[in-house]
Amino acid sequence: MCDNEPHELPIDGTLDLHTFHPRDVKSLVPEYLRACQEKGILDVRIIHGKGTGTLRRTVHATLERLPEVASFKLAGDRGSWGATLVRLHPLDKSVEGG
Repeated sequence: MCDNEPHELPIDGTLDLHTFHPRDVKSLVPEYLRACQEKGILDVRIIHGKGTGTLRRTVHATLERLPEVASFKLAGDRGSWGATLVRLHPLDKSVEGG
C-alpha cells in the first residue's frame, strides 16, 4: 500500500494522530471534527502523544481557531497530556440547509 493513498478513518470520537504525518494535522483535525459534529458526536478525544509537545501545540492552535469547538483541555486521567478532549457545539441544522 502506498502512503499517498487515502486512509479510511472511522468517525467514532477518537482521533489518533500517531498514524498521520504532522503536516496533515492542520487540515485533518478540522475535517475530523466536522465529521464528528455531523454524526452528533460532540465529545472528541484527540491523541497527539507526549513527545516534545510540538504536535500538541499545533493541535491546540488549530482548535483555538475553529468556530465549532466549544472548549478543549488536556485529557487528565483519560490520557494525561498525551491527549486533548474537545467539546463541540451542536450542529445547527437550520443554518446547514441554507
